[in-house]
Amino acid sequence: MRFVPGTVPELQIHAQFKLVNSGNNDLSFVDVVFPEEKAYGRADLRVQVDKHEAALSNLPDEYQQELPNALRISFDSIWRQKQAHELTIDYAFRSPADSGSRITLGAENFHLGSRGWFPVLQPPKHFLAPNPTRPDKTVYSVRVPSGFAVLARGIAAVQKKEGGETVFRFKLRTGDLAPYVVAGRYAEAGGTNQKAGGVVFWTLQPLKEDSSATAEKITAAWTKLESDFGPLDKNIRMPHVVESAELRSHVGHATGPAAAAFPGGVLVNPDALALGINSGDFLEMITHALAHNWFGDEIYPAADASIGIGEGLPEYGTIVIDEERGGADARTKRILRYLNAYDAGLRAGTETTLAITTMDDPVPQRRIALAKAPLFMAALEDECGTKAMRTGVAEMVTLLRGQNVGYADLRSALEHASGKNLAELFRVWLNEKGIPADFRVRYEGKKRGPD
Repeated sequence: MRFVPGTVPELQIHAQFKLVNSGNNDLSFVDVVFPEEKAYGRADLRVQVDKHEAALSNLPDEYQQELPNALRISFDSIWRQKQAHELTIDYAFRSPADSGSRITLGAENFHLGSRGWFPVLQPPKHFLAPNPTRPDKTVYSVRVPSGFAVLARGIAAVQKKEGGETVFRFKLRTGDLAPYVVAGRYAEAGGTNQKAGGVVFWTLQPLKEDSSATAEKITAAWTKLESDFGPLDKNIRMPHVVESAELRSHVGHATGPAAAAFPGGVLVNPDALALGINSGDFLEMITHALAHNWFGDEIYPAADASIGIGEGLPEYGTIVIDEERGGADARTKRILRYLNAYDAGLRAGTETTLAITTMDDPVPQRRIALAKAPLFMAALEDECGTKAMRTGVAEMVTLLRGQNVGYADLRSALEHASGKNLAELFRVWLNEKGIPADFRVRYEGKKRGPD
């Protein structure tokens, strides 16, 4: 990966594979899922097989819906069993349409999340054909202008200067999750001794506020999430809060304060920093985004659970942190806020059931679902009990690490931890509109604090 600054900055991606046909059939092509063209601003795609230009074509219609971003790479001659080929793939990212958790790209900084930006080879369409496996060790490099700071997945292997650039190399092992990269020309504040822990702030201009109080609260939140839901990558020793001027909100890509998770930290835009790093609103945004480290990187929500699980569990993480800081009253207060947000959403839009609402639906429907999802998690905790709820979620994160997770997985994990049948609770909350009356009575009958 190489970052090229300029009026229109770009990221150049070069991938090289050695492929061996280890199956029991000859092949004539390989299918590859590429980064989404519009979302990433993908351009200049070039593919070579054994250093010769390769033909690209769309997949047959029956595979297009399942793999909309895949292309077929054809071989000049039949790919015989046990025969090896060298495959190289090049493309660039410019002016991405989706400046969010997957990619941001600015004049002096960029980031790529842990999914979607690299090519993914697909198994042959043969019965029981295995997925291609990653080697025991994978090496990747990040080439940036000198003076850039870099965070990335894996073990830092080599760092060397070449002209006006610095090349960082990282090693991934088989058990590591997919790579991510955060880089830019940043001023640093906070802890620098990684063994001592703490929080590091990377901002485009030096912070004017004292970050120590907020850093202490972020560290406490991070510690609580690790305690309840398990440790992250052992190479992530402290959370980073990193400024990205290009970041936009995940709800309709609206302007205003925004935060997004990356493995081991949080991206924030200038509007978020303008709230004041010691403000409650800023700390709340950071807490929610931190929880996405467990429920968006360690595990990925299935497409139909992008709100119910993908946002519901991070918001549940926020409830956990509130309760840790302020006890049961703080938990109740947070739940009442979600109920108020749900009711406000109903006044502005029409509800669809949580089971079918996704991040691709219109904003009014999403806002209702975004408020209902954490209420669903609170109802699950009420039914299962605090210990069983957190044990079940932690086991799901551990057992399904790096995989897509759906409602069936969540239900199975919680039933195993609690010993209860949760079929009716899942049915009512996911497939019916509205908030169950007994849940409203449980919380709205309690003394309200200020919202």
